[in-house]
Amino acid sequence: MKISVYLSKIGSFVLSLAFAAGTLTSCDSLYDYEGDCSATYRVKFLYDKNLKFADAFAHEVRSVTLYVLDRNGRVVWQRSESGEALASDNYAMTVEVDPGTYDLMAWCGLGDGRSFTVPAVSAGAERETLTCTLNRKHDSSGAYVNDRLENLYHGYVENQTFPDSEGEHVVTLPLTKNTNRVRVVLQHLSGEAVDRNKFDFAITDENGLMDWDNSLLQDEPVACRAWRIDTGTAEVDPLEGGAPATPVSVAVAEMSVARLVKGHRPTLTVTNKDTGRKVLSIPVIDYALLVKGQYEDEKGREMTDQDYLDRQDEYSMTFFLDERGNWASAQVFINEWMIVLSDVNI
Repeated sequence: MKISVYLSKIGSFVLSLAFAAGTLTSCDSLYDYEGDCSATYRVKFLYDKNLKFADAFAHEVRSVTLYVLDRNGRVVWQRSESGEALASDNYAMTVEVDPGTYDLMAWCGLGDGRSFTVPAVSAGAERETLTCTLNRKHDSSGAYVNDRLENLYHGYVENQTFPDSEGEHVVTLPLTKNTNRVRVVLQHLSGEAVDRNKFDFAITDENGLMDWDNSLLQDEPVACRAWRIDTGTAEVDPLEGGAPATPVSVAVAEMSVARLVKGHRPTLTVTNKDTGRKVLSIPVIDYALLVKGQYEDEKGREMTDQDYLDRQDEYSMTFFLDERGNWASAQVFINEWMIVLSDVNI
């Protein structure tokens, strides 16, 4: 009986020791084991602030610069990545920081720095230094850009916790697109061809200096001039019972501008180079918002004015000229929508 009891106790002890060893081998180094109890932190970037309400990060963004900020708003870690790796749906940046709670901030799409510049910073830099500047030239008329801007994106989230626990921890950083393409079409009501060399096109705003939170800082006016002006043709649909559709020649100007922010007043001007007279001058944001409701109806979602401006990144505006070359301001096409204007002093 004593032997039986003694063996039973030894068996229980051996089982207990085996269980304890099995528990330790996954995280400790008592035995050769390939388990890993470390914490891995990764940041996944999300760009769904668009009118499709779908993530387009992998299709659009080709470079990212991420800053990790401590609770005092100072940079503790940063990294830049670019290239084809970002085109993977599974892309996420590995972040090497101690466990804790951080703010995350990113400028994405900077490319080779041709269009925008972000200052180089080191560990300990304050977040107020993480501004982004639209590169510009100067001539006798002031600051301007006349190139197609690289697409720029901004992201910022607060109070993201990287826990001290085993496994992979993923934090999502949503992005806002800060660049817009604007296409301006000039067309004569008579159908007469429009001479593309006769006009200057520009959108002027004080939006060339963006802060760490994507707000606009005080800046000089910068004129975003057309980077391309073409001649094209468009078919005018006939009125009911009228003449058949006829092609007309139009001038098409392509411009790209930085972020459009409600409360600012970017102004589109078209100037006759022969006379120096402004053919038209309109507030871009006011006109852009005239069709916001159409996109709300399509998606069944309500948007604030700023949300729409951040989601819409392409605008097409068609203006008609009368026989004297003046803007016939009774109507304008914005994207595919015709707007009939009763008061052009918007």
